[in-house]
Amino acid sequence: MFRSMLVRSSASAKQAVIRRSFSSGSVPERKVAILGAAGGIGQPLALLMKLNPLVSSLSLYDIANTPGVAADVGHINTRSEVVGYMGDDNLAKALEGADLVIIPAGVPRKPGMTRDDLFNINAGIVKNLCTAIAKYCPHALINMISNPVNSTVPIAAEIFKKAGMYDEKKLFGVTTLDVVRAKTFYAGKANVPVAEVNVPVIGGHAGVTILPLFSQATPQANLSGDVLTALTKRTQDGGTEVVEAKAGKGSATLSMAYAGALFADACLKGLNGVPDVVECSYVQSTITELPFFASKVRLGKNGVEEVLDLGPLSDFEKEGLEALKPELKSSIEKGVKFANQ
Repeated sequence: MFRSMLVRSSASAKQAVIRRSFSSGSVPERKVAILGAAGGIGQPLALLMKLNPLVSSLSLYDIANTPGVAADVGHINTRSEVVGYMGDDNLAKALEGADLVIIPAGVPRKPGMTRDDLFNINAGIVKNLCTAIAKYCPHALINMISNPVNSTVPIAAEIFKKAGMYDEKKLFGVTTLDVVRAKTFYAGKANVPVAEVNVPVIGGHAGVTILPLFSQATPQANLSGDVLTALTKRTQDGGTEVVEAKAGKGSATLSMAYAGALFADACLKGLNGVPDVVECSYVQSTITELPFFASKVRLGKNGVEEVLDLGPLSDFEKEGLEALKPELKSSIEKGVKFANQ
């Protein structure tokens, strides 16, 4: 009895230490900049980052309407100071001193729009923003949300290379929404609590390039091949499912903001030295023959500390991996070509 009380009190003491170590008093000052903060993803993402106790300064940038978003979010009684910046003239101020830059800028996908249509608009926006990042906060971690991520991350890499400021450990394509969807859909079919579920998702961040590894899901459930095929397809088509459900009135802005905030939080924890922070992300990689690939990544003080290997794949997943490579290769080449035009 006495021993169990001791164990309990020492456990609660440990938790108190953990809580104290992450109270705002001892957490490092961290500036987070959101580029595209007045948009459909940007606004809910700004709200979620304002709620994050690891953020001390929140810099919101867009071409219009940012002061209003900053005023609104700034009234929330949490740690971070919020400033809104608007227009090209203020981009430098928005970026200076940033530890983490999140880029949801650009247009969302509308019904009937192909990823080529998206590319034609968003590629130029990403190119301009990354040129400014290379100049004003070259050592920040970059979280790329602007679609098509399969191409915008290679564009960013090329722009940073041209500026002599490329660090492959600091550039991330945010694929967390694929993981979030895979967990949700799997939990529904496996009839397990979603909070306990983990599913790695590899490949890229569009259609067939998204490959959830349900064979590695935890907790393991005995689901049939047909169910796993359907779950894979639903994860790949999750964005289209939302676009169609919103009937032309928007895309997956809220779930993307949630996923973006989750990944940003992981990056901040890594920067702050929290051990064993592992998330899936689309990064420069040598685990396949492709130069960029999404897989599990260990995050740390330098960004990517380690790209983890893929682990054992089922036959279905091996086929999926080979099937996605040509599509992903083509998207990467398209981004590189655009950046060097």
